[in-house]
Amino acid sequence: MNMIMANKPRLNFSRDIFPRVLLAVAGGGILFIILMVFTVSVYASNHNSVIYPGISISDLDLSGMDVPKAISAVRQHFSYPQEGRIVFQDGQQLWLATPAEVGLFLNPESSAISAFGVGRQGGMMQRFSSQLQAWSTGVRLPPQLIYDQRLAYQYLEKIASEINRPVIEASIQLNGIEVIATAGQIGRQLDIEATLSPLEVYLRSMTDGVLPLVIHETPPEILDASAQAEIARKMLNAPLALVIPDPRADDPKPWIIDQDTLARMITLRRVTNEQGTQIEVGLNQDSLQSFLDKIALEFDSQTRNARFIFNDETRELELIESAIIGRSLNIDATLNEINLKLNQGEHHVNLQLEYQYPQIKDDAQATDLGISELVTYQTSYFYGSSASRIQNIQIAAARFHGVLVPPGAEFSMAEILGDVSLDNGYAEALIIFGNRTIKGVGGGVCQVSTTLFRTAFFGGFPIVERYPHAYRVTYYELTRQGSVDTNLAGLDATVFVPVVDFKFRNDTPHWLLMETYVNSAARTLTWKFYSTSDDRKVEWKTTGLLNLVDPDEPILQENPELAKNEIKQVDWEVQGADVTVTRVVYRNNQVYLEDTFYTHYLPWRAVYEYGPGSNLSKLLAKLLPETLLP
Repeated sequence: MNMIMANKPRLNFSRDIFPRVLLAVAGGGILFIILMVFTVSVYASNHNSVIYPGISISDLDLSGMDVPKAISAVRQHFSYPQEGRIVFQDGQQLWLATPAEVGLFLNPESSAISAFGVGRQGGMMQRFSSQLQAWSTGVRLPPQLIYDQRLAYQYLEKIASEINRPVIEASIQLNGIEVIATAGQIGRQLDIEATLSPLEVYLRSMTDGVLPLVIHETPPEILDASAQAEIARKMLNAPLALVIPDPRADDPKPWIIDQDTLARMITLRRVTNEQGTQIEVGLNQDSLQSFLDKIALEFDSQTRNARFIFNDETRELELIESAIIGRSLNIDATLNEINLKLNQGEHHVNLQLEYQYPQIKDDAQATDLGISELVTYQTSYFYGSSASRIQNIQIAAARFHGVLVPPGAEFSMAEILGDVSLDNGYAEALIIFGNRTIKGVGGGVCQVSTTLFRTAFFGGFPIVERYPHAYRVTYYELTRQGSVDTNLAGLDATVFVPVVDFKFRNDTPHWLLMETYVNSAARTLTWKFYSTSDDRKVEWKTTGLLNLVDPDEPILQENPELAKNEIKQVDWEVQGADVTVTRVVYRNNQVYLEDTFYTHYLPWRAVYEYGPGSNLSKLLAKLLPETLLP
C-alpha cells in the first residue's frame, strides 16, 4: 500500500532560536551590569566621604567614619607606644622602657588614610571587589607605625654606659714591705646591634616583653691574685736567715737579709702553664746570686788531707793538723731552696753545700801510705838575712810541713804556697823585680823554693818545672861554714805566684811526706822527704861558672828621703855567667833518669842612693871597698 505523505514546515534552531536566546541573555547581562554599576555608584555615593563598612585597624572598627574621625579614633585606641612595656634584662638588673622611648611611634593619619583607601583604588571591578570583601568578611589593616632605630640605639647606649666595663688583670704591688693586691675584673660589652634585632620584633608586633640584653664577657688572664699576694706577705713577714747546716766551730753566724732588702728583691712576673696564667712571686735571682757569691767567699774551703810528721823512732805517723772536708756553696740549689722555703712562709733556710772529702783522713797509717823511712833531705843556709826575710822563710816553709804528695802526682809549689801577701803574714824584704833588687812582699820565699828544688833534685825525683833567678844570689851558694861554694850555682829555683812555679813529680807507688824545719838562730832551712826507698842514687856534675861577664859601672841616684852625706847601697854587683848542671838517677844500678839544667845569669850592677848635697867622692871612697850581701 503506497502512502503519500504531505510536506510539513521544519524549525531551524541555529537560525531561528539561538539569536533570540542570545539577545535575551545579552539584554539580561547588560541589565545586570547596569544594575551593578548603579548599585556600586549608589554604594559609593552613600560612603563618598567615609570609610566603607567592615574595615578596621587591628581590632578598631572604622566603618562609616570619615578620615578626621578615624584619625582621632586610632589615636585614642592605640596607646602601645606610650603605655607598652619593654623590659631589658641583665641578670637581676632591669631597665623598663616604653616603646616610644626606644623609637616606636603611631601614625594615626596614615592609618586612617589607609583604611579610607580600601575600596577606592583600581578599576571599578577591583573597587567593587574590595567593597564587597569589606562588607561581607571585613578587612583588617595593621596600624601604621614609625620606628626610629636611632632612639633605640641611644637608649641602649645609656644602658651600656652602666654595664660596660673593661677587662682588668689582677695585680700585686709592693709599698715598702706592704703587699697590695688588686682583684681582676671580667670585661663586659653590650652588643647593641645584636640586641636591636629582637627588640624590633617586639615593637612591630606591639607586644610587651622581657628582652635579655646580648652581652659579651671577656675574662682576664688573671682574675684573682690573692693567693700570690698572701705568698708575698709570708715572704716579708720576717727577715730571711741563711744558715750553714752542721756548722763548724769557726763558721760565721747566719747571714740575715732584712725585710726591706727582701722587698727590694721580690719579683712579680706572669707565667703561663697547664693551669693557666698567674702571677709568680719570687726573688730577683741576680740580686740573690750576688749576695750568695759573697757568702761563698766567706766559708768555702778546699779539701785538705790530714798533715803528719813521721816519728823516726816509732816509725808511725803523728797527726799535726786534721783533715779538712772541702765545702762549696751550690748557688743554684740554694736559690731554689730559698724560693721554695719562702713560698712556704719559712725564713730559716739551709745553704745547699757540696762536700769534697779528703783522701787522707786523721786516722791514716804510715804502712797504708807506704811511708817507712827518710828517703832524702837538704839543708840551705841564709846567713846575713834580715829579720823580715827570716819571717818570710818561716811562713812559707810552714805551708809545706806535713804535706802529703800522692803516688804518681805532680806537685805544684805555688798551689800550696798560695797568696804571698801582707794579709797572710809576709813582710817586705828584698826581691828581684825587673832589672832591680827592691823591697817587696815575700822576699826570702825563694830560699824555700830553692831548698825544695835541691831536695827533689838530690832525691832523684823528676823535675817538671823550674826557673832560675835573674842573677846569682849569694844566699843560695852558702855552705855550712858561711863560705860561698860556686858549685851550688845553677841549683836555685824561684817562685812568683801565680806566674812562676816550681813542680816535681812523685813517680813512686808510695805517698811522699814532706817536713820542713827552720832554725832561725842557725839560719838553716831543712826539707825532708819520707816515703819508701826504691834504691835511687843520684850522680851530678856542674860546668861551674862559664862565660863570666863583669857588671856595668855602679848607678848613683839621689834620694830626697836621705840626709846630706848619707849614702845607701840598694843593689849589689855580681858577674853574669852561664852554668850547666847535669844529673843521672840510677835505680837498682840501672840508669833511670837523665836531665840537664841550664842557667844564664845576667851581670848585675850595684846601685847607690845618696842624700841631696852629699859629698859623693868621700862617701864612695869609704863604701866601695866593702862587700855587702843582699
